[in-house]
Formats: sequence, C-alpha cells, structure tokens
Amino acid sequence: MPGRIEDLRRDYHRRICRDVLQQKTDGTPNNADSSSKASVRLGKGIVKNIGMRIGKKKLAGQTAGHQFEAATRDFLRDSFGLLSHLRPGEWEFSLGGNIRDYEQYLHLSDVRQVVEAHEELRIIFGDYIVTPDIVVCRKPVADSEINKKEVLVNDEGTASHTPLRHANSQADIMHASVSCKWTIRSDRSQNARTEGLNLVRNRKGKTPHIVVVVGEPLPSRIASLAYGTGDIDCVYHFALRELMEAASDNDSDADLLRTLVNGRRLRDISDLPFDLAT
Repeated sequence: MPGRIEDLRRDYHRRICRDVLQQKTDGTPNNADSSSKASVRLGKGIVKNIGMRIGKKKLAGQTAGHQFEAATRDFLRDSFGLLSHLRPGEWEFSLGGNIRDYEQYLHLSDVRQVVEAHEELRIIFGDYIVTPDIVVCRKPVADSEINKKEVLVNDEGTASHTPLRHANSQADIMHASVSCKWTIRSDRSQNARTEGLNLVRNRKGKTPHIVVVVGEPLPSRIASLAYGTGDIDCVYHFALRELMEAASDNDSDADLLRTLVNGRRLRDISDLPFDLAT
C-alpha cells in the first residue's frame, strides 16, 4: 500500500501530465530538446515510466513554466502539511513575491531607494532583488502560543529581538526559496545560482533553504546546475525515479545520474518536503 506522500506524488504527476508535460507535433515531450537524440529518448522514457497519458496542447515556454510552478507549490504545500508533527508552525507557500517583504531582507527596501537614486551605485551593485518562483515562509508566533504550556516569555526584555516572536516583528520569515526550471536550455537557467548567492549574501539572519526543481531529462544539463556547492542546497527532479529507469540502458547517462545522487546534489521531488522539515 503506497504512503500518502507517494499518493501526492502521483497526483502531482497527473497534474503535470495534464497541464505541463505535452507532446509536440513531432511526438517529442515538451521537456525534451528535439535536436538531441538522448534528450528525446529520456523524455519519452520518463513519460512511459510515469504511465500516464499526456496531451498535445501547444504551450508557450512561459505558460508551461508557470503551470510547473503552481503544481510544484501545491505538492509541496500538501506534502509538507502532512509533516506538521515534525515541523509545527503556521506556514505559507506562495508563488512569486519579493524577498524585501520577508524578515531577513526587509533592509533591502532602504538599500533599493538609495541605489535607485544614484546611477553609479546601480552600476556597482546591479540587480540584487530576487523574486523566487515559490516562497515558503513561517509566520511569527504570538506570545500566547509560545506560553501555551507554561510562561516562557513576557515583557521583561527576554528574547526581545528574535523575529519568531510576533511581539518583536510582524514580517514573515523566509524558510525556503524554490526555483522551478521545466527545461534547462541556456545560460538563463544559471540565474538560479545568482539568485542563491544573492539570498546568502544579502540576508540579515537565517539563510533560507535554496533549491531548484527541474523537469529537464538530460543528465548533463541537470549536472550544470547540480555540480558545485554553496549557492544551491540541492537540485530536485520532478520524476527522478522514472528518469533513472529511462537512463538505465545507457551507461554514461546512468553513471552521471548516480554520481549526482550519491554526491547528494540531486534528489526526487518526494524528498523535498522532508528536506524542508529539517
């Protein structure tokens, strides 16, 4: 009997196959690169191993991307909600948003005003305002909840600066930034690294989880994001098991995927809610 997370994963794939994963006129899945035989082979293998019919709608790249983000947000929200006994609190999963709205980055509103007023500073600092595809945040906690079992804090100055107390700050605390890449085709996909570095460098306080969810079938392109450490926690594939099965008949593809997985740089989407709970 499958577990609830596996059920949600199947629901996620069902939605992906309905709204995102479509067949092009040449029969190629729209997450595969028609000019690459390996990409087409693996893309078709993923579809076969998922075992669900896909449509033939022609989706603009941006539309597919937005649908992928929405489906991923809903899967993470629902699966993470099942882990509330491991990670209690009031959580919110939202699409888009500006990091300046969250506790660790509130100061960037003042910085932006100064930078916009001085052209020479814009040249030096560039664009450091990140707009994540999906934001996971935690709401500050009221003292009544903190003191639910016994009095832990009051107005005597104890814990008077922590943003977890609603009495100190009403801004949501960013817990994770999730970047979604349905395909990896160009250097634009590398902006996930730049965004990750900006989130690390510009924060005041706790660093949020910084992850990327991909639908790309070609291992070498996944590796272009997954290799290295420091800017991205980990890359997650929407159907890693199905991709690894599709790659099992090609030694180089299979070896690269195993290297990424064993090197803790690539995981399945079902791992992500648990990693967010750590």
